[in-house]
Amino acid sequence: MKDIKEKAYAKINISLDITGCRDDGYHDMMMVMQTVSICDDIKISLNDSGTIRAYSNLRFIPGDDRNLAVRAAKRYLEEIGERVSGLRIDIRKDIPVGAGMGGGSSDAAAVLRGMNRLFDDRLSPDELQKLAENVGSDTAFCVKGGTALAEGRGEILTELPDFPDCFFVVCKPEFSISTPELFKKIDAVPLRHHPDTCGILDALNKGNLKEICRRMYNVFEDVDDRRMRTVAEIKNRLLDFGTLGSIMTGTGSAVFGVFEDKNKAQLAAESLKQDYRFCFTAMPVKKLM
Repeated sequence: MKDIKEKAYAKINISLDITGCRDDGYHDMMMVMQTVSICDDIKISLNDSGTIRAYSNLRFIPGDDRNLAVRAAKRYLEEIGERVSGLRIDIRKDIPVGAGMGGGSSDAAAVLRGMNRLFDDRLSPDELQKLAENVGSDTAFCVKGGTALAEGRGEILTELPDFPDCFFVVCKPEFSISTPELFKKIDAVPLRHHPDTCGILDALNKGNLKEICRRMYNVFEDVDDRRMRTVAEIKNRLLDFGTLGSIMTGTGSAVFGVFEDKNKAQLAAESLKQDYRFCFTAMPVKKLM
């Protein structure tokens, strides 16, 4: 049986809001999420090793059940009632780790799509997305990708019109930010602002890029944390290059700006890359399934 290859596309948050705390200890979220063209490369191979393991070009990425991609493969096999004599998942990482871009979730989602191809599309796209809910909060979105409103823990998804054509400049500082740490900090302060999610949805329906960008907001930027100074510095530099809007994605630390003009985007990326190693240009990606 041939190897299966899949692209694992990153995500960004066009908006991120916290709407409440849940009894299970999680938070209720409301987020507009978008797939972008930065991606990891996934290869799935059957073998006789007796194990299901992941291998990556980054040595610190775990190869056992701590890796969402491994857990996704095992959950898929359980769901369809199949056994394998061994499975290898090769992950070529290009999505920066600890960036708030859903790298682990997108890898897991790509493994679910790849496993489904390996076993003759045993599950429908909706069934695959439902299965992904049990793997990770962002994995359900990453299975289908595109543009979506995510609610609850991120598993309640509503498909939205495609994001207008544009260019993203994504810049990640050297540091990462702990998601549990940031949630703890945000619980300790009242939220001063919230994104205009309804306004973003209306602008998406109209295909109005400028109106979308005017309303982008991430409540985690309100957290009292010295690292947010670097986030603000990157945003200001992107604004100097004419971005229509700029925010941090997820719990950080990556920041992105939206550009209509490709040349302006490339100039911004080249300038930022002098100070920040992880700096990319990207475009919106439509629904994957």
